[in-house]
Amino acid sequence: MNVTTTVVTVIAALMSGFSAYALLSRQVWVVQPLEQYGVPKGWWNLLGAAKAAGALGLLAGLAFEPLHLAAGIGLVAYYGGAVLTVLRAKAWGHVPFPMVYAAPVVAALVLAA
Repeated sequence: MNVTTTVVTVIAALMSGFSAYALLSRQVWVVQPLEQYGVPKGWWNLLGAAKAAGALGLLAGLAFEPLHLAAGIGLVAYYGGAVLTVLRAKAWGHVPFPMVYAAPVVAALVLAA
């Protein structure tokens, strides 16, 4: 991987890791919308763990590229599901938020190709 790919991957991992931390620590600005969208509380730990695993996978993928690809695809699927959840809840103004987190992951995947 070149320097640009590495930097973008680290940014993507940091953003996803921060998002996982915010969910797992039950930050109000994260859990209030989840309640509004109808996401069951029983899923929150699993969703946070999935984001954390994706972030760690991106970082580990710097050394083992197949892991980078798997983690990136998993995170893109996760954030795609988040967009669909927001759309289902008709919270149109919230659609950009998961897309902001997905963008650097997509960029990391494109740069690594």
